[in-house]
Amino acid sequence: MTTEHGPAPLAERLRARGLRLTPQRQQVLAAVAELDHATPEAIGARLREQAGPGGAAPDTSTVYRTLELLERLGLVWHTHLGKGAPVYHASEHPHLHVVCASCGEISSADPALLEEAAERLAADLGFTLDVGHVALSGTCRRCRESGTPQE
Repeated sequence: MTTEHGPAPLAERLRARGLRLTPQRQQVLAAVAELDHATPEAIGARLREQAGPGGAAPDTSTVYRTLELLERLGLVWHTHLGKGAPVYHASEHPHLHVVCASCGEISSADPALLEEAAERLAADLGFTLDVGHVALSGTCRRCRESGTPQE
């Protein structure tokens, strides 16, 4: 089966670098696609859950190394959403991350929302904005309407 996250694009990119398509690499990429915005620890936990008792799942260091490789291959991106470990998501759908400082809800937003700011940064500072790594912090509608204070 060939999909954006499937074995074919991954296998091709790995072979181009002289690397093999291993079950662990396939599993990590599939977990990133399933979980969307997951930490390496959450990805590892999902893989252990899928493997079941006594099943073989990649250890934490393998998950981290695989995520680094998948990012170098352009298949995943990481974003720092505030405190804690970065989260990983598939690179096929660029988006901004909007994080509620009160409840922690993560929403995705169209990167076009920052086009004007990106153009200004480029013109004024020669800076190119990478929207795949942008996380904006604030208060979501639900928390704002309920009066929940920001932490």
